[in-house]
Amino acid sequence: MIKNNLFLRALKGETVERPPVWMMRQAGRFLPEFMEIREKYDFFTRCRTPELASEITVQPIRRFGMDAAILFSDILVIPQAMNIEVQMKPNFGPYLPNPVRTQQDIDNVIVPDVNVELDYVYQAIKATKELLNDEVPLIGFAGSPWTVFCYCVQGQGSKSFDKAKEFCFTNPMAAHQLLQKITDTTIAYLKAKVKAGVHVVQIFDSWGGMLSPVDYQEFSWKYINQIIEALKDDAPVISFAKGCWYALEDMANSNASALGVDWTVTPEFARKATQNKITLQGNFDPSRLLSTPATIKEMVKKMIDDFGKDQYIVNLGHGILPNIPLDNAKAFIDAVKEY
Repeated sequence: MIKNNLFLRALKGETVERPPVWMMRQAGRFLPEFMEIREKYDFFTRCRTPELASEITVQPIRRFGMDAAILFSDILVIPQAMNIEVQMKPNFGPYLPNPVRTQQDIDNVIVPDVNVELDYVYQAIKATKELLNDEVPLIGFAGSPWTVFCYCVQGQGSKSFDKAKEFCFTNPMAAHQLLQKITDTTIAYLKAKVKAGVHVVQIFDSWGGMLSPVDYQEFSWKYINQIIEALKDDAPVISFAKGCWYALEDMANSNASALGVDWTVTPEFARKATQNKITLQGNFDPSRLLSTPATIKEMVKKMIDDFGKDQYIVNLGHGILPNIPLDNAKAFIDAVKEY
């Protein structure tokens, strides 16, 4: 039995004494103990070594006592498993030397046996669960097919993902082939994560907001929804689509257990768009953690008041930034616990 099941109860829509809290990207770059590990091991070594991934996962829980842990990993382990080379360049980010641009490239992309290719992730889950000792639930995650597709085609991060969009709009049939391969791999991967012991899965659609509402339905949401449908009986699924406020109503009619929202929408708008029928997660602007601890606490209290304490998970509107002072992160978590 999980000792602190607040997060799981909020996902079910149960009445809670206070909302649960965790932070996207909490396992990592703003923590000094993470920096020590980062100095010794490169990025994918950290992802692929169960002892390292599990230690990084529990570091923020030890320090701040969030109500959920999220497994340290990366959305780009999926393309790696699919026969696409992915490098993580220091001070640059993800780099794919051979981006997918032609039909031949797509034919070379495989739907792998995830149990073999991504076994290191499941080993990390088992190692993490030993360290967590049933204190809090563990979240597993994947990128949305569209977000992963963006990196596969663009070859690196981008402000506009123009090459990824061009591929969709000039060769939609091929684009859908690649999106389906990513979706099939992601479903198998997340199912195996649940089997290995994660309690909840989250889909990160970081680049969904690059698409118009019509294109979002075609190139992103329908694939996310396939994942939700495939996983809904295995574990609660949280769908987080950054910049996609226009799709909240459709998403609320899905079998997702919760929807993440970013800071560009008000709690009132998000509740109205979803007709109060689904748990919402978010939506503190990560840059606002640069305000004073006193201001952060006031703003968090107001945010909870505006969303309502039930059917709500306190989080940021995207990942925590590397330059956030520890006292400010602590103020964010403490404000929720003191609510």
